[in-house]
Amino acid sequence: MKGNMGGMMKQMQKMQKDMMKAQDALLEMEFEASAGGGMVTVKADGSRKIIDVKIEEEVVDPDDIEMLQDLILAATNDVMKQIEDKTEATMGKFTKGLNVPGMF
Repeated sequence: MKGNMGGMMKQMQKMQKDMMKAQDALLEMEFEASAGGGMVTVKADGSRKIIDVKIEEEVVDPDDIEMLQDLILAATNDVMKQIEDKTEATMGKFTKGLNVPGMF
């Protein structure tokens, strides 16, 4: 029984190390989404920090600020969803089958 416990601890340590590597890799990734046929593009990193916003000149209409705001919101929400999905897919493989509260 004692040897089995040691093996299980090693497995848990390896899983924790692999999880940390995967999480670090996620944080370094860049995600990009656009709206309005590419009129607005938002880039974010894996830590959900917006790192770039591009707005094409043609979409800037002083008489229709609301449309521009909607495009920015759509692109931002899309890029955040991409990060969430990738994080869940990457980190979920570590917690699949485990019912551990507070883990991703």
